[in-house]
Amino acid sequence: MSFDFLIDTLVTERLKTLSVWAQFRDIEMEFRPAPLARSVREQMVHQCLSEDAWFTKMLGLAVTVPALPEQETRLEFLRRYAATSAERIEKLRAQPAAWFDTMTMFFDAERSRSWVLVRRIAHTAHHRGQLTTYHRLLGHGLYSTYGPTADTGGLPANGARVVYRAPSVEALLAAVSTDDAGPPLPGSGTAAATERPAPDRPA
Repeated sequence: MSFDFLIDTLVTERLKTLSVWAQFRDIEMEFRPAPLARSVREQMVHQCLSEDAWFTKMLGLAVTVPALPEQETRLEFLRRYAATSAERIEKLRAQPAAWFDTMTMFFDAERSRSWVLVRRIAHTAHHRGQLTTYHRLLGHGLYSTYGPTADTGGLPANGARVVYRAPSVEALLAAVSTDDAGPPLPGSGTAAATERPAPDRPA
């Protein structure tokens, strides 16, 4: 069995994560929605350290770049995570199919490496979802991650479009480096942005 689909999924998850990170402003890095919640910066730290630990300890694929940037700024987090995740994907592509079926320790349980990768994808998506909520609380519009958002047209049934922050990691880093805010978000207009709109919900 080919496990290219798992690696291809990681490629898209990498871009989605970086796109969500890119939408924060430097002055928002210490924002936390509740006293016990991680700040934006702490979320980025956790993603970098957690992914590094999983790949190094569970999958045996250490990278040559430190997990965290020397300066914990938005741009440096973007650059560092782009570098480490690219190296991990390159190492995964070099593994034979049998490697993915090999068992490894997932904390205190034995699981296949492919199983660990699926859980890693879910773990990353979970934390990215938390940060999209942070964006809403900060009043930011949302680009697409898995489909249209209220800011890219609302519901697919109403012809909403998928609008990504950038088409590639390279384009995203270039845009952030020049303070390019990204493509315009069309909004949902007069159409409902949810299947159960509240009477006072803004369009």
